[in-house]
Amino acid sequence: MQAALIAARAGDDRTADDLLDEAAEMAARVGDGHDHHRTGFGPAAVEVGRVTAAVELGDGPQAVARHEEVIGWEGWRWLPVEHRAAHLVDAAHAYLLTGDPVSAARVLIRTDSIAPAEVRHRPAVREVVAQLAHAPYAPTTITPLAVSLGLL
Repeated sequence: MQAALIAARAGDDRTADDLLDEAAEMAARVGDGHDHHRTGFGPAAVEVGRVTAAVELGDGPQAVARHEEVIGWEGWRWLPVEHRAAHLVDAAHAYLLTGDPVSAARVLIRTDSIAPAEVRHRPAVREVVAQLAHAPYAPTTITPLAVSLGLL
């Protein structure tokens, strides 16, 4: 999955897709909720990786669609809280890519409620909150979070 995300950051969508497909095959053998080694790996983790790859490739609509699907999966609840938090930050970024600052703010506020330490210490969060807080149609619900992070 890490190699797929590196490929996505480099703009190589074909390699990213191929590597994520390979990871999905392995994850299907593990299954969600059967991660006895606590690696956080399973089908939901791969789908979360697909969301991250789509964001890295600038494909907001695909990232949003996959995000909205995966959070309904049983395996979503099995992911470690820090993985869910990182994913929700990617989802917020995806919503910004699609021009939906209200959903981006909602996701970031949800992230802060489930993993406040992750929100306070992840540079990616600061970047997305700053983008959102300065967006022309940013909802005021993001202001307290932006203030708490020292961005306003």
